[in-house]
Amino acid sequence: MKRLLVALILCASVALGFAQSPVLVSKPVRPIPAVEHIVIISIDGLRPDRALIANMPTLRTMLRDGAYTFWAKTTAVSITLPSHTSMITGVIPRKHGIEWNVDLPLSQPVYPKVPTLMEMAGKAGYVTAMIAGKDKFEFLNKPGTITHVYISPKATGTNDEVATEAEKIIAADRPAVTFVHFPDVDVAGHAKGWGSREQLAAIEKTDTHLARIFAALDAAGIRGSTVVLLTADHGGAGLTHGADDPRSRHIPWIIVGPGVRKNFDLTQIEALEVRTEDTCATACWLLGLPQMPYFDGHPVLTAFDPVQ
Repeated sequence: MKRLLVALILCASVALGFAQSPVLVSKPVRPIPAVEHIVIISIDGLRPDRALIANMPTLRTMLRDGAYTFWAKTTAVSITLPSHTSMITGVIPRKHGIEWNVDLPLSQPVYPKVPTLMEMAGKAGYVTAMIAGKDKFEFLNKPGTITHVYISPKATGTNDEVATEAEKIIAADRPAVTFVHFPDVDVAGHAKGWGSREQLAAIEKTDTHLARIFAALDAAGIRGSTVVLLTADHGGAGLTHGADDPRSRHIPWIIVGPGVRKNFDLTQIEALEVRTEDTCATACWLLGLPQMPYFDGHPVLTAFDPVQ
């Protein structure tokens, strides 16, 4: 009887131990197994024609080694927070609900009405990160949905600050999904004008920060298993940017990494118009995550070599 009681206690203890252990989540099957990491880099305010005029050797290497279009479109509102939210949720502002662009004195925090890419990836067992140069990005930092977060405590931080924090997170944690936001080009546009010499200098300086991200991937030993997608939230004209102005709506969209076509201009496909919501959809596809029925975006499959 005593032996039976001991056995029952042992069995109960083992069962309780299993119940308290974390549940292991098996990651989805990825269509390109070599892709283990995705880095989305947004250069705030980067108008495509200025990128082409600027001295940007890192960006030009991406063009040579990847697929691209300089005719992608951002949201019709063409402002920072709604456009970035569409970029990482795959839906238009009316659906995600972030339709303002300033820090609001809200009594309760408000987050997007649909999950971000980082939240969806986290639920599938992926490590995620967001490094942003404006404090308004707190609206995208729903508690518990991003593994590693750095958001500038200032209204506008600097590219140097963002690059340094991104380097730290990539080195220490090697996230599967990393979203990086560089603010300096937008700051120069508002201060000195889109198309100004000062903004051109900021664009060229940003290319050195872009190079630091690639160097961090090399140092972490994950460059060969990473897809990097470079884009923007809007362009601009004069000292601002705004609703349905083509100078604000057109953005670059450049992707490079395993399985991506090399030196491939996506405008060769006449029917294809890349939109900012496609960024989230494409990242989900690469991660093996489902294409949600509410998505407005679609994976840009023509950017990739045919999957065998």
